[in-house]
Amino acid sequence: MDRCVVLVDAGYLLGAAASLLAGEPARSRITVDHAGLIQQLRQRAEAETALPLLRIYWFDGAPDRVPQPEHRRLRVMPRVTVRLGALTRSDGRWAQKGVDAAMHTELTELARNRACSDIVLVTGDGDLLPGLMSAKEHGVAVHLWAVQAADGDYNQSEDLVAEADERRVLDRAWITRAVRAKDLTGICAPPPAPRPEIAAILSAPLPEAALAASAGRAAEATAAGESPAAHGNGHVHHGNGHTHGNGHAHGDGDRDGHVREDGHGHGPAASAAPPAGKGVPTPKDLAALRAPGATPAGAAASQGASALRWSSDRGWVERPAPTLGEPAETASLPTLATLTSAEQRWADREEDITIVGGDPFEVGQVFARRWMERLPEQSHVQKLSTLYPRIPHRIDGELLRYAARFGLLAHKDDQIDEHDRYAIRAGFWREIDVRAATEHAPAPGAGPATP
Repeated sequence: MDRCVVLVDAGYLLGAAASLLAGEPARSRITVDHAGLIQQLRQRAEAETALPLLRIYWFDGAPDRVPQPEHRRLRVMPRVTVRLGALTRSDGRWAQKGVDAAMHTELTELARNRACSDIVLVTGDGDLLPGLMSAKEHGVAVHLWAVQAADGDYNQSEDLVAEADERRVLDRAWITRAVRAKDLTGICAPPPAPRPEIAAILSAPLPEAALAASAGRAAEATAAGESPAAHGNGHVHHGNGHTHGNGHAHGDGDRDGHVREDGHGHGPAASAAPPAGKGVPTPKDLAALRAPGATPAGAAASQGASALRWSSDRGWVERPAPTLGEPAETASLPTLATLTSAEQRWADREEDITIVGGDPFEVGQVFARRWMERLPEQSHVQKLSTLYPRIPHRIDGELLRYAARFGLLAHKDDQIDEHDRYAIRAGFWREIDVRAATEHAPAPGAGPATP
């Protein structure tokens, strides 16, 4: 039939693009606009073959053949079919298994069934040579596309090039319309923009309860004749966890950021005490924390306490007995699951697949927007904003489970990268802050509030 089909070896296309733009074939070095790339492939295939497109087949590898976020987005696009092979790790390197065989099978079946008259192959693997020859014997014209090689030489099998009916090169200008390098070592990547929201979370102060407990321990140590200098290395060990003088602590689970299905951390909880030897906050400092307009970063700077990276109240081990379950101030905050109907849940999944890109900061923003839009009482937003930077553990667990949908769990061991967790929560707090500021903004033309 007079139609064209495109078969894409994603490992070749994106690996060669990474070599061209970032200097090495690691796909982690590039970001890809998959929707834009698919549209470019379709337009070019129809222009060069002068035929309408039947379908684009996207062949790629995935661990245990489980679709990754990019695969879930691709397979719901019009005229796109995703075929996955296995992705295995050997000697520290990832390798695809079964992708070439799947491409060979599809190529020969399309030609044998006369499903199209022209096939575009985006690959460089010589293992597809028998399939290419078989397609030609069935009367199909084969177009072979290459990605411009970083070293100016071929990055395709010469036998494959010789056997193809037509050959074209996807040059740098074509590639960079949908692909760019991630860092300064790339050809077209701008420097990464700083995110003050993440910095604000990293510099957030200790809560009042933990500061008071720290002051009590310091007084006890002084009364016992123990010198604060004895702990000058900045390490504090107590309870079931640890905090380091460099400001690292994990308040959302164990020290590796593991997340169980129920959203709670497991393993030792991180302690909330500042390192011994640091300045102990005074009542004046605590009053400054409660003062209107006081920022977490500014308060932390004024008291000179250790910066603590935290978010979930499950990390605090020094709570009064009545609040060992859930703090009273957060018990009335509903979770997103309780606010979401079955229809909304379906719509959310559809949006996640087709629109949400999966950037950690963006994921936090999307979750916060949905939560706020469905609240029966907007006063909950103000209540939550007063808890900054602590996200109640029920909502925090939901947030991390939601983020896990986008492939943010590293190495399939239920572990979210530390920086990703900060970015997820920073996105969440950015949306909360924007809504809270909007609700408190005076109406246009309104005069100053009377005392």
